Amino acid sequence: MAVYALTGFSLVSLLSFGYLSWDWMKPSLVADVATDPMEKPLPPTFTRPPHIIFILTDDQGYHDIGYHGSDIQTPTLDRLAAEGVKLENYYIQPICTPSRSQLITGRYQIHTGLQHSIIRPRQPNCLPLDQVTLPQKLQEAGYSTHMVGKWHLGFYKKECLPTRRGFDTFLGSLTGNVDYYTYDNCDGPGVCGYDLHEGEDVAWDQSGKYSTFLYAQRVSKILASHSPKEPIFIYVAFQAVHTPLQSPKEYIYRYRSMGNVARRKYAAMVTCMDEAVKNITWALKKYGYYDNSVIVFSTDNGGQTFSGGSNWPLRGRKGTYWEGGVRGIGFVHSPLIKRKRRTSWALVHITDWYPTLVSLARGNLSNVQGLDGYNVWPAISEGKESPRTEILHNIDPLYNHAKYGSLEDGFGIWNTAVQASIRVGEWKLLTGDPGYSDWIPPQTLTNFPGSWWNLERLTDGLRKSVWLFNITADPYERYDLSEQRPDVVRTLLMRLVHYNRTAIPVRYPAENPRAHPDFNGGAWGPWASEDDGEEWEGGREPPKSRNKKKKCKICKLRSFFRKLNTRLMSNRI
Repeated sequence: MAVYALTGFSLVSLLSFGYLSWDWMKPSLVADVATDPMEKPLPPTFTRPPHIIFILTDDQGYHDIGYHGSDIQTPTLDRLAAEGVKLENYYIQPICTPSRSQLITGRYQIHTGLQHSIIRPRQPNCLPLDQVTLPQKLQEAGYSTHMVGKWHLGFYKKECLPTRRGFDTFLGSLTGNVDYYTYDNCDGPGVCGYDLHEGEDVAWDQSGKYSTFLYAQRVSKILASHSPKEPIFIYVAFQAVHTPLQSPKEYIYRYRSMGNVARRKYAAMVTCMDEAVKNITWALKKYGYYDNSVIVFSTDNGGQTFSGGSNWPLRGRKGTYWEGGVRGIGFVHSPLIKRKRRTSWALVHITDWYPTLVSLARGNLSNVQGLDGYNVWPAISEGKESPRTEILHNIDPLYNHAKYGSLEDGFGIWNTAVQASIRVGEWKLLTGDPGYSDWIPPQTLTNFPGSWWNLERLTDGLRKSVWLFNITADPYERYDLSEQRPDVVRTLLMRLVHYNRTAIPVRYPAENPRAHPDFNGGAWGPWASEDDGEEWEGGREPPKSRNKKKKCKICKLRSFFRKLNTRLMSNRI
């Protein structure tokens, strides 16, 4: 039987804190447009396809929004969610690339070959070119499409770039994480390059501008230059609040009383992002889009707990298949919603946005085969039952196999050493190694990094390879029912077998030395031609840069986090 031990965190860390009452209609530090008091928004245009603004944040924890009881101030997000529909049974993927690929394609990872890890900067890999993307379907429906922010779906060929995958314009980064000011990204010692792009060109001139500010300003400019009479889709994929932990000082100052340094910086980044969303919403109203708009807000995965994020009271963190890794913050705000100001418990997954938004846009889905997503707009807008009854969280055959898993433990139909997770109805099954499994309270104590050891631990998980939870009755995954309900385990294993039969081979090629930024003038960008296959290995060493060797701060952070993770795992009971 599981034994739980709650160790040493202050009651203060579990309390909800108040937040400032800001006027979300006024421009702020992020705004770049002037207010014209004579200009009035256009009347509601309910007969036209709606303008769609999809906002995706990076590494924002489940607990890290005001209406989930956070100590972080998010007044704009709180108000937008309160006036719309909060999605409290909403699921995403545990890491960056998988969530973004499923949003853009409406398909599970096993159906795009991206079921293992992320697309790394030097890999000759990208979102499969045969996939018809969400922005491409919206273009077919007459939409102007724009992307601002983080791509992270591959760029080794020009055909992989956002502007070749359905977006009319693009301003943002191609890799997974960059410096918020310099836009440098290091993929190992000495493998550093600049990563901010305007369309298909390197945007050297934008260096020095804080990315959250820059991206919100770009959205405002797009809205100012477009006609609200014509439908528009803007995908805003903020870099925030992914590491490195960087924020303007004025936002950090608001959290000066927060003892944990990482949490303080992280909180500042969240609040800055919240203010950027305020300015985007303000621009929608100023330029006449708002009355016929749909704003979708989503996180991309769970928060990284040793980088300031919190998923409390959920179990686990980013990179795991526990609820803390896959249950996301999500809401929809729109004047077009029929039943506003409520919380929805309809089951929704990130793949559902593809058919939902294309249907809203009056696009054609009849020629798109194999979607894993559902149109959930009736569930969101009218409160109807969700058409979704199950979610394949993933099957990753390449992830390290669990030491104690076997085909025998899987009733002879499934090797439980394989990392996989599925939810069917109220039941959730995990096999293999689901990832770090502790419950980590909000980091509000002062002793860094000692406060990170104040967590609740499960003592019997190391020799297991199968877990079963009634996720409706036990959303915090505290009571494993796999031994009590072998019938349910077998049923869900059969569903895994079913999905696995539809999986395509994993696309995870070896890194290519030709991708080194020094071959591309010091910037990350496409390096392969149309004729180069994914298995092309190259062989040249990158030229020696004439510039002074840059310190790879991100590399040092990654090394620190790897060591920290090792320490956490070695200290598990």
